[in-house]
Amino acid sequence: MTSWTNDELKKIETTEELQIAPLRRDGTLGKQVTIWVVRVNDDLYVRSYRGNDGAWYRSARVYHQGRIRAGGVEKAVTFIEESDPDINNQIDAAYRSKYRRYPQFVAPMVTAEVRRTTLKLEPHGADALS
Repeated sequence: MTSWTNDELKKIETTEELQIAPLRRDGTLGKQVTIWVVRVNDDLYVRSYRGNDGAWYRSARVYHQGRIRAGGVEKAVTFIEESDPDINNQIDAAYRSKYRRYPQFVAPMVTAEVRRTTLKLEPHGADALS
């Protein structure tokens, strides 16, 4: 298991959007999708705005690996489902704070349906996926 460096966390945290490309069934990376990302402590989290209907989310949940790019950082990651209510409350607060300029888009991100799609991004090396 690899950890995020402080520099990577800072760069990703201060970037508004993240590009995410989960693995597909054939082992190749799927199409990159632009989503929001938040930091809680030394961890990064994403959610599917469309809930379970998000194609990227369905793929991430099945294959658990992909690649992200944000703030000049590009990493292969493992997607880990996060269901702890206390962590999810902190993630809600992070979404509300970071994206407060967009209240109409933040509101759906903190609903029960979308909270169920919370994934922690765990890095596992820059060259693990191509």
